[in-house]
Amino acid sequence: MKAMIFAAGRGERMRPLTDTCPKPLLKVRGRPLIVWHIVNLVRAGITEIVINTAHLGDVIEQTLGDGAQFGAQLLYSREATALETAGGVATARHLLGEAPFVAVSGDIYCPYFDFEQVKDVLKDEDLWGQPYPADQRDVCWLYLVPNPDFHPEGDFGLTMYSLTNDGAPKWTFGNIGVYRPDMFDAIAPGQHAKLGPLIRSFIERKQVGGEVYEGEWHNVGTVEQLDRLNAPPAARGAR
Repeated sequence: MKAMIFAAGRGERMRPLTDTCPKPLLKVRGRPLIVWHIVNLVRAGITEIVINTAHLGDVIEQTLGDGAQFGAQLLYSREATALETAGGVATARHLLGEAPFVAVSGDIYCPYFDFEQVKDVLKDEDLWGQPYPADQRDVCWLYLVPNPDFHPEGDFGLTMYSLTNDGAPKWTFGNIGVYRPDMFDAIAPGQHAKLGPLIRSFIERKQVGGEVYEGEWHNVGTVEQLDRLNAPPAARGAR
């Protein structure tokens, strides 16, 4: 299995830090955000990692190199301007191959996520070993998290490991997912495209699975959040 880390965003809310440092290279507890993911992926045996870049992409490449220092093989998908998540995947298809891959946002902090669990979540066969028709198998598997303070309404419902667009309670998409490359067939390389509408269209077809992850997880969106994470343990607020 290969992995993709999304690292092309500008990080506007993190300015002025991100004027000179790409957001995924901001450090939390002594280690750049993106390196936490690389280390955890390699620990799970996922060593071929594609990173898409745009804003200060050369800084990311110079810092991480070819990945040998982590025991990984890093490949870069360079975007002139950030293409959004789905557009980034479509543009990196030639690097990702045709097998399901795991993808994670470079600006989240989840130090204890075990990527070993992602390897077999997308099933090609049912419990009796019969192949699923292509229009009935899950095209992606999303990891949801309890709604953080900044997103109290959540994104998706969850019923028996199947995501729903409606219903309650709702959970927040944790920006970690496993995807079949062919779900991006309708998006051309270089095209701007958001992931949310694409996922919702497949949810309507009942082809999106998922589960709730309740370990430590933070979307590092503001300088204040970053400072809080880097504060001494006693001074850190609730999740």
